[in-house]
Amino acid sequence: MERTREKSPAILRLRLAWILPVLYLLLGGALIGAVGTSPVERGPADQLPQGYDSAEVATLLDSFPQGESEVAVVLFASDARIDAAEQRRLGTAFASVAKRLDVQATPLQRSEDGTALLGVVPTSFADATQLSTFVDDLRAGLRADLPDGVTADVTGPAGIQADLAKVFDGADVNLLAATASIVAILLILTYRSPVLWLVPLLTVGVADQIAAVAATHALTGLGIAFDESTTGILSVLVFGAATDYALLLISRYRDELRVTESRAVAMAHAWKRTVEAVLASALTVVVALVTLLLSAFPTTRGLGLACAIGVLIGAAAVLTVLPLALVCFGRWIFWPRRPVVGQAVLSETRSLWRRIGDAVARRPLAAIVAGVVVLAALASGLLSVRTGLSESDQFLQKPESIAAGERLQRSFPAGTSDPATVLVPDAQADAVTAVLKDVDGVSSVRSTGDHDGRTRLDVVLDGTPGTPQAREDVTAIRAALAGSDAGRDAIVGGTDASDLDIAAASSSDRDLIVPLILGVVLVALVLLLRSLVAPLVLVVSVVATYLAALGLGWWIGNGVFGFDRLDTGVPLQAFIFLVALGVDYNIFLVTRAAEEARTHGAVEGMLRALASTGGVITSAGILLAAVFAVLGVLPLVVLAQLGIVICVGVLLDTLLVRTVLVPAVAVRLGHRFWTPRRVGPVS
Repeated sequence: MERTREKSPAILRLRLAWILPVLYLLLGGALIGAVGTSPVERGPADQLPQGYDSAEVATLLDSFPQGESEVAVVLFASDARIDAAEQRRLGTAFASVAKRLDVQATPLQRSEDGTALLGVVPTSFADATQLSTFVDDLRAGLRADLPDGVTADVTGPAGIQADLAKVFDGADVNLLAATASIVAILLILTYRSPVLWLVPLLTVGVADQIAAVAATHALTGLGIAFDESTTGILSVLVFGAATDYALLLISRYRDELRVTESRAVAMAHAWKRTVEAVLASALTVVVALVTLLLSAFPTTRGLGLACAIGVLIGAAAVLTVLPLALVCFGRWIFWPRRPVVGQAVLSETRSLWRRIGDAVARRPLAAIVAGVVVLAALASGLLSVRTGLSESDQFLQKPESIAAGERLQRSFPAGTSDPATVLVPDAQADAVTAVLKDVDGVSSVRSTGDHDGRTRLDVVLDGTPGTPQAREDVTAIRAALAGSDAGRDAIVGGTDASDLDIAAASSSDRDLIVPLILGVVLVALVLLLRSLVAPLVLVVSVVATYLAALGLGWWIGNGVFGFDRLDTGVPLQAFIFLVALGVDYNIFLVTRAAEEARTHGAVEGMLRALASTGGVITSAGILLAAVFAVLGVLPLVVLAQLGIVICVGVLLDTLLVRTVLVPAVAVRLGHRFWTPRRVGPVS
């Protein structure tokens, strides 16, 4: 039915519609160019869980006179024995480089096999860029004049952190370019138009950059930590979520153009029928992300708040700027699939999605059983998951620091490159040293400084850093200290102690945040749908999707990419994104189903909703999955694992759960799906 005589809101009329989009581009560009993102200000314990010994040790070490928060370990190595003359030459060169860089280095230590020399250089750089520059200068200085056959490498915590920082050199630009390119390609394939895709892409792209500026400055102003990966994940989420919202709005606008001559009136109707679903979806995602403020990890809290700000900005841009921008252009912008009045809307066509819906409706129970079996089979991968990604396993490509650490272990005790750190009151230092030397797994103990009434003891372990054996050694140290009178005030830190604390804190975070998110999402769905049964079905479906995605993601990561372990932070972060974003697509489906059910009944309403939203939601899901897969651009295992799990989870949700499982349950239950709400005639 044509609506040509209806009046549109004044702001949507052609002579006014262009004002806000132009101001958006001008002011957004000015903000991005003049202000820019806030730089990362790294604290010594930002990535460690607050309230745990390892975080306290890192914070206290930062106040020591030498600021010994990170130690660079220098390794001179050769296939043959290094003779006395070469050792003196290397020692002189090492001392000279240390003096030039204004640091105090320890004398070189010779290995028992004579093929390696080891030196320790304390550093005091909280800024990752400064630390990386220092390590680069140290490496260059050490290699300036080496004897034949001798190599010089830098490893230890400082070397690893420097190599980690290099991962993010230019990463934001590469990630943004890859994300925008994928979004552009998928928008072109979705709309099959050479022009239309530019409007949502430009709208979302500017929103992404505004979000990065706003989020980083908000975090800095509030004193909440964030790291180099925060803006990358933020960009991926904003592009993915906001483009999904844009797809939903444009799809509804195109349907309205088939029954309404006036573009302004068509957009008014499309906006009215889209805004509830977009706001509900965006607010659900935001609330889920905000729960990360309860995490024990400072950078996780920063990620949650930054992403929440980004989703709000992205949704606001899609609901305010995009409608006006689209109205400014004629129907020609959809060319060659230009909508005209009189064409059938999607819900009335025999589309692929309607045919799938009809097949599901004929045998809903069989569809439910098949869907559950598939999800359960994929979730069985969880039975073989091993968690606890070590620092040396963080990289997709082995950097110098990791290779040097492996070479060091051939000539020195395994833990030499990264000893455990024990801080103890000065009066108990000797007694604690004696206790530590009696602990199985401890190779050596030495005092390396004191400050403000505390002595630092470096404890070299027999276990290789980052291995289960090293973590068992740290557990034994903590137990021995806790069981002795002298060691009750001692605290244990270092990489392996941090790994133990991170695992414990991650488990605690999951126990707290996961039930809270499920409760929040359930309440949000109850309020939106005014139903009890439908929200329960949707929440159960997204949890099942998450478990299946985690199981399948582990199989892919372990079997295809050779990841031996899953990072302890991936399950929680994947849960946040998959539950929040998975609910998005179900909200898009069921809100349309409720609308259609008012006239056509519960069963037919669901089938018509699937027919009308199937294409746009599938496009949105594929787009979002591809966008999260882009995290693999950064050569970090944790981001690759996160991208894999979210990618397969979104695809499962889009292609199986939303297309088959939820419609099958809704058809099987009929009007009871909406209990206690009555949405229309009983089917």
